Amino acid sequence: MKTEFLVIDDLAAQAHDIARAADVIRRGGLVVFPTETVYGLGADATSEAAAKAIYAAKGRPSDNPLIIHVATPADAERYAITNDTYYKLAAQFMPGPLTVILPKKDTVPLAVTGGLDTVAIRCPAHPVAQALIKAAGVGIAAPSANRSGRPSPTLAAHAREDLDGRVDMILDGGAAEVGLESTIVALDGDVGTLLRPGAVTYDALCCVCREVRVAEAVADKLAEDARPLSPGMKYRHYAPRASLTLLDGEKEDVTRFLVQAASDPHVGILCYDEEIPLFGKGARLFPIGAAEDLGAQAHRFFAVLREVDAHPEITALYAHLPPKDGLGLALFNRSIRAAAHTIKKV
Repeated sequence: MKTEFLVIDDLAAQAHDIARAADVIRRGGLVVFPTETVYGLGADATSEAAAKAIYAAKGRPSDNPLIIHVATPADAERYAITNDTYYKLAAQFMPGPLTVILPKKDTVPLAVTGGLDTVAIRCPAHPVAQALIKAAGVGIAAPSANRSGRPSPTLAAHAREDLDGRVDMILDGGAAEVGLESTIVALDGDVGTLLRPGAVTYDALCCVCREVRVAEAVADKLAEDARPLSPGMKYRHYAPRASLTLLDGEKEDVTRFLVQAASDPHVGILCYDEEIPLFGKGARLFPIGAAEDLGAQAHRFFAVLREVDAHPEITALYAHLPPKDGLGLALFNRSIRAAAHTIKKV
C-alpha cells in the first residue's frame, strides 16, 4: 500500500488531517501516531481484523498482547472491568506513561489481548494521540510502530523506516519525550504486579498500591512455554543488528574494557558522555548521556540503537549494564532484551 506521511505541528489548523486519520482507524486501517513514550501503530481496538492487520504489519507473534489507548481513564469502562486502585493510579499517572492490565470485557476481541482474558489500558499524554483517539471515537489498539524485534521508534522517521508501505498513514508529532515504552502493571484488587518497568517507577507504584510485586520476567528470561502477560515479556525485543553485550562490573573496570574493545573497527561502544575523552581516535562511539542521567539515557536508548544500525560494518556492540533501581530498572529491562540476555562479567 502507499503510506501517507503527515507532519502535525498545529493541531488546531490541522483538525482535518486528524479527522482523516481517525476515519482510517474507523475503516479498519493502520495509523502510526506519536505518544510521549514511543510511536504507536494504531488500529480499531474493537476489530479482530484490524488487530490481525497490526500483527501482520509488524511481523509480530499473535500471542503478544496489544495495548488499548483511550482518551480518558473513564473510557476504560468500555473495554475493561475497573476497580478503585485503577482510578487511584489514573489520578496520579494518567494521562501519562502507565498501562494497567485489568479483566477484559466482551467488547475486546481475543486477537487484541493475545488470547488472554485480560486487557491492557493506557491513556497517553501526547496531544496528537489524544486528538486522534477522541476523533476516532474508539479505543486504539497500538503496539510500538516498528518491525517486530527492532528498536522501538522515538521519531516518525524510525517508524517510516520500518513500516513505509505497510500502513495507511504516519503522523509525525516530533520526538517522543520519554523514549521508553510505558510502565505496565497488572492489578489484582489493590495489589499490583509490575510486568514492564518504565517512567512510572516501582517506588511510584508503591505509593498507590497496597503491594507491588515484580514479575520474574522483568529481569530474567520468560520460559519458552510461558504465555506473555504483557507486551515485551517473552520475545527478543529492541535489538540492533549488531550483537549487543552488556558489561557487568565496577564502572572503572567496564570503562577499561570498553576502551580496549574500541580498538577493533568492527566494534561499537555505547558510552557515557564523560567517557568520550578516554577513547582513541577512530573509536566508534555512541554516547547515551551522562552516567547519572538516567532520563537522558532512556530518551536516547532506542535512537542510539538505530544509529548503530546505520553502520553495517559494526558487528559487535558493548555497553554498561544499567542499574536495577528507579528508572534504571526500565533501562535494564530493555537492555537485556536488546542483548538477548548476553551479560559479560568484567
